[in-house]
Amino acid sequence: MTMAETEDRRANVQDSLRHITGLLQKHGLVESLVHRQQGPRQELVENLVQKLHLVELQKFLDALHPADIALILESLPLEQRLVVWELVKAEREGEILLEVSDAVRATLIENMDEQELVAAAEQLDTDEIADLAPDLPREVIQDVFKSLAPEEREQLRAAMSYPEGAVGALMDFDMISIRDDITIEVVLRYLRRMDEMPDHTDQLFVVDYAGRLKGLLAVNRLLVTDPETVVTAVMQTEPPRFRPNEKAHDAAQAFERYDLVSAAVVDEGGRLIGRVTVNTVMDYIREETDSDVLFAGGLRGEEDLFASVWKSVKNRWTWLAVNLVTAFIASRVIGLFEGSISKLVALAALMPIIAGISGNSGNQTTTMIVRALAVGQITAANARTLFAKEIGVSLLNGLIWGGVVGLFAFLIYHSWQLGVVMTGAMVLSLVLAAIMGVAIPLTMQRFGRDPAIGSSVMITALTDSGGFFIFLGLATLFLV
Repeated sequence: MTMAETEDRRANVQDSLRHITGLLQKHGLVESLVHRQQGPRQELVENLVQKLHLVELQKFLDALHPADIALILESLPLEQRLVVWELVKAEREGEILLEVSDAVRATLIENMDEQELVAAAEQLDTDEIADLAPDLPREVIQDVFKSLAPEEREQLRAAMSYPEGAVGALMDFDMISIRDDITIEVVLRYLRRMDEMPDHTDQLFVVDYAGRLKGLLAVNRLLVTDPETVVTAVMQTEPPRFRPNEKAHDAAQAFERYDLVSAAVVDEGGRLIGRVTVNTVMDYIREETDSDVLFAGGLRGEEDLFASVWKSVKNRWTWLAVNLVTAFIASRVIGLFEGSISKLVALAALMPIIAGISGNSGNQTTTMIVRALAVGQITAANARTLFAKEIGVSLLNGLIWGGVVGLFAFLIYHSWQLGVVMTGAMVLSLVLAAIMGVAIPLTMQRFGRDPAIGSSVMITALTDSGGFFIFLGLATLFLV
C-alpha cells in the first residue's frame, strides 16, 4: 500500500467515524425527546425511534472492514461504543475483537455473555483463538475446546503453550505442504481442488514422507515450470526457518532483512509444524512499538482512551511516583548549595540550562542505544568502542555549546569567571549524560530487562541531579 493509499484510507476512516458519531447523536437526541412525552403509545414510538437511525448505522457498519470498525470502537466513549458493538453482526465479532486494542477488548468482552463469546471464537482459526484466549474467561475456552475437531484442538493447545513474544505465539497452521518426489503437474492438480489458497501464500512447503522440511517451492516458479518437472529439481533448498521457542523479535528482524512474506516453523526434528506470515509479524512489530512508546511516556501499559478516571490514574501513577522521588533527590542536591546560591543569585537562573541540555543529550544517546540493541547492532566486542565514540561526541558538543552558554553568561552578568564555570559544567554534564545514556540501556539488557522501559526517566533523573551538582560544585569552588 502506497503512502497516498494509506492517507486516503485514514481519511475514509475519519469520515466513517464522523458519520457514525452523527448518527449516534441523532439517535440519542430523538430518544431523549420521546422519553419526555407521555402517552399510551409511548413504548411503540420509542421502539420505532430506536430503529430509525440504528438500522442505517448497522448497514453502514456492515460495509466497513473489521480493522476500520476496531478503530472506530477505540475512538468512541464507552456508552456509544457498546451501542455500536450491539449492531455488529455475530459472525464478525471474533475478527473485530482481534483488531481492537487490549484495553478496549476488555470492555467489549465484559458486556458479552458466554454464548456470544463462544460463537465469536468459533469463527476464528486456531492460531487466532490462541491470540484471543488470554482475554477470555476459562469457561469460554473450555467450551471452545469442546467445539473444535481433534486436530484443531491439538493445534490450539500447541499455540497456547508458547509464551508471548515467541515465534510459536505468531504461528499459523493454515498452509500448503507438498511432497518432494511429485511432479509440478500433480501439485497443480492438487491446488485446483482447493476452494482457495491460504492468505499470504507466496510459496509451498516441500516435505518428505516424515514431514521434515526439505525446501520451498515459490508460487511464481510453480506457474512457469514444465509440468513434468519433479519438485526437487526446482525447489529452493536451505530455506529460512524458525523454531517455535525462538524470539519473535528475531523473526521480525529476519522478515525485514530478507523481505519475507512467509517462513516455515519446524520442531527440533526438522518437521514442519506451522508458518509465520508477514501480517502477523507486522502486527507484532506494531504492538511492540506501541508498548515502547507507552513505556517511554511513563505508562504501565495500554490505556483505553475513554477509560474511567480511576483506571487511568492507576495506569499512570507508577512512573509519576518515580519522578517524584527523583525530583526530591534533585532538590536535595540543590539544597546542599543553598549558601552558594544565596551569595550568587545568578546560579539559580543558570541551573536549568545545564540540566536541560544534558538531559536532552542523554535522551538522544539512550534512544540511539535502545534502537541499536533492538536491531542487534551492539555486541560485547563493539560496546567499548561505542562508549569512546559517545564520550568524544559529548566532549565536542560540550565545548561548542558550553562556549555558547559561557558567552551568554558573560554578556548577561559581565563575569568571565562565571562564563568559564558554565563552559566547564556543560562539558562535564554532557560527558556524564553520554556515559549514562550508554550504560543504562546496556545494563538493563544484561539483567534481562527491556531497555526501552524507564531508560528515559532514569537518564533524566541522573542528568538533572548530576548537572546541578557539577555546576553548583564548580561555582562553589571557583566563584563563591
